[in-house]
Parts: sequence; structure tokens; C-alpha cells
Amino acid sequence: MADPDARRLLWFLFAGSRGGENRIRIIHLLKEQPYNMNQLAEAMGLDYKAIQHHIRVLEKNNMVTKQGEKYGVLYFISNYLEHNIEAFDEVKAAIEEKAKKGI
Repeated sequence: MADPDARRLLWFLFAGSRGGENRIRIIHLLKEQPYNMNQLAEAMGLDYKAIQHHIRVLEKNNMVTKQGEKYGVLYFISNYLEHNIEAFDEVKAAIEEKAKKGI
């Protein structure tokens, strides 16, 4: 069972604040493989600055970690998120369900 604090944080990051949809997409991509910011921007069709902002928010809240330096920095989902991935999937499913209903 997921940590209740983690569940609350996930709701805030992905449903309770602007940009949650893009952050979900970033996490979805990073679950598959590591990316650098430029690769994320290309894969998502977003501006590099927008990716920078979302990565900063995710990093600050311990959802992603980075490895490498300068332009070689790759981002991965954090151990904390990996441990709470079921809660992430629940939050993501609930958000998608609300979107389908138009709420």
C-alpha cells in the first residue's frame, strides 16, 4: 500500500496544479527509458523551457532524479516514485476518468 503522504503529493502534482497533464506525460516517458530535456521536448512537442519547468517541479518533489552533467544529464524516475508507482497509476487513472466524463 502506498504512503498516504505520497498519494497526497501525487494528487497535488498531477491533478491539483497547472501542468499536471504534461508532468504525467513526462513520467510516462521516463518509466520507459531515461531522457535528457531536449529529447523530452522533442518527444512531447513542447518548448524546452516548459520541459525545464516541469522537470524542476518533479525534481523538487522527488519524482525524478538526474545523472550526468551539463548537456549529458539524463532523467529517471526516482526510487521514491518507483516505490509509490501504484499510487501514481491510481491518480493517473482517476484523472483520465474525470477527463472522459468532462469533469
